[in-house]
Amino acid sequence: MADTTASDTTASPISASPISAPADSDTPAFGTTTHRAVPTCHPEATVRAYLEQGWWEAETIPDVFDRRVAEAGDALAVTDPANLAELTRALPRTLTWRELDDHVTDIAAVLFDHGIRQGGTVAVLLPNSVALTATYLALWRLGAVATPMPASFRRHELSGIVAATDAEAIITVGALTDREPVREALEVAQGERTVFAFGPGVPAEAVAIGDAVGPEARNRVRDYGSGLEITVNDRVTICWTSGTEAAPKGIPRCHGDWLAVARGVQDGLGITPDSVVLNPFPMVNMAGFAGSFLPWLLAGGHLVQHHPLDLPVFFGQIAEHRVSHTAMPPALLTMLLQNETLRAEADLSSLRTVGSGGGPLPPPVVRRWQEDLGIQVLNFFGSNEGVSLLGAPADIPDPTVRAQHLPHYGAPGVRWSTSLAARTAVKLVDVVTGETVTALGGRGELRMRGPAVFAGYLPGTASAEPFDEEGYLCSGDVFELCGEGGRYLRFVDRVKEIIIRGGMNIAPAEIEGLLSDHPAVADVAIVGYPDPVLGEKCCAFVVPAPGANPTLNDLVAHLRSREVASFKLPERLEIAETLPRNPVGKLLRRELRTRL
Repeated sequence: MADTTASDTTASPISASPISAPADSDTPAFGTTTHRAVPTCHPEATVRAYLEQGWWEAETIPDVFDRRVAEAGDALAVTDPANLAELTRALPRTLTWRELDDHVTDIAAVLFDHGIRQGGTVAVLLPNSVALTATYLALWRLGAVATPMPASFRRHELSGIVAATDAEAIITVGALTDREPVREALEVAQGERTVFAFGPGVPAEAVAIGDAVGPEARNRVRDYGSGLEITVNDRVTICWTSGTEAAPKGIPRCHGDWLAVARGVQDGLGITPDSVVLNPFPMVNMAGFAGSFLPWLLAGGHLVQHHPLDLPVFFGQIAEHRVSHTAMPPALLTMLLQNETLRAEADLSSLRTVGSGGGPLPPPVVRRWQEDLGIQVLNFFGSNEGVSLLGAPADIPDPTVRAQHLPHYGAPGVRWSTSLAARTAVKLVDVVTGETVTALGGRGELRMRGPAVFAGYLPGTASAEPFDEEGYLCSGDVFELCGEGGRYLRFVDRVKEIIIRGGMNIAPAEIEGLLSDHPAVADVAIVGYPDPVLGEKCCAFVVPAPGANPTLNDLVAHLRSREVASFKLPERLEIAETLPRNPVGKLLRRELRTRL
């Protein structure tokens, strides 16, 4: 279990505003003595303070990986998706930590021999796999920056990201189901950038990568790496916002703030060297990095990759590898309980914890997972910018409470199981008055400041920075202060998602959470549509449960039984086969609004 003694709420987070230094600063952090300008993230004073207070450690991600290899070289480390041959025509494999280290060295050697050096940025478009895991570690061993993107991205998204980051190379695959991503990458590169690709299906114009190299190439890259000075403030990734409402924004991250997030999540997950972690989310941003990849790297154990979400394959991996930790979107948690046949075919006996988030968690579902299946569901809430709240059983034992509540790190006199809590300042701010919310039941925008928060968007990708005058990250998420002494936060909705009907505010997530408990509903989204009198009304998009045929009257009656205010009731119903979501499961409301 997590160490509860580490969370002392008397700590006072740094007050330095991230706005004071641009995220794209090429000024090395203190202690850096390289001959090439290395992009960093945070101001020198902030880095020094985080290290002195123990909020960051001097250890970088490559240091963590080297320690894992030294401690558990012959233990299983990482496994490909079972359906990799169908995805890329490559055979799936499992590597030990030592074998993974050799694979990383081989990839780094090819990159190095083709000009990739410290501080360079490389675009990465790969499915979850051993190759993706090793590619990140190889880039970071070289001191290079990865700008990852979901494998579902195509030429349009790839070209935009390459241009925005000035990436000097692209790493992809020869084949991905019916696509040839390497061809798309070559069209974007136009001969001005190197394209690397994992085979089979690598054309002559691209550089094949992933095979073993000779001892001379390995020695060259090892000699280069041994001469590098890499600091915790060096940039390692440029991830991208989900783009659910607007064009994606670039989010630079360094070793220090990624590991701060990961250690906080690790406290809640309780992963050990004996754990087996199944990762179903694209390993391209907060969900994949902080939810699976980095906690696995910190603790050790066995990482099983999955791509894309395919239930027979997913359940087969759980059974074959005796998976102990995984993640599932809320709709899948509900569907498994509704579909007895599917649940009977799935051997979930090895599972201990399931992380979920990105949408409302129905309390009865979380309770049944715990009481009927013996599996704890953890409530995650995070963003690429650095919001990281984790409702762990150690902090919120009651599963029905945990489903709808997250820890309020700023609650006086409360010690949380994650060490990140004591190092993070939290407040709710009324979006109308600008006043800090202190009364129970009060609602406001969540704002945070601390060692897991990023320093600012990539220049040219955002019109403004999301920090207030005190340096707090303005999350854009509305929460309600609740629980004894204000110890919990309950998600209400995105500030931009609030529907205003006749001057009354409606939070779609609140209604979705209530309707997701209806037995005829497999998935649901509430979307506002224009009304000439009231301004907006609510439409419910519903994916029916198997064999069900819900009506608008059914939904309204269900909400009335929960004594929901009349102005919040949906006035239109649209039946859908699926709801549009981005690669990490976030609802694309703009597409639904377009349909209306």
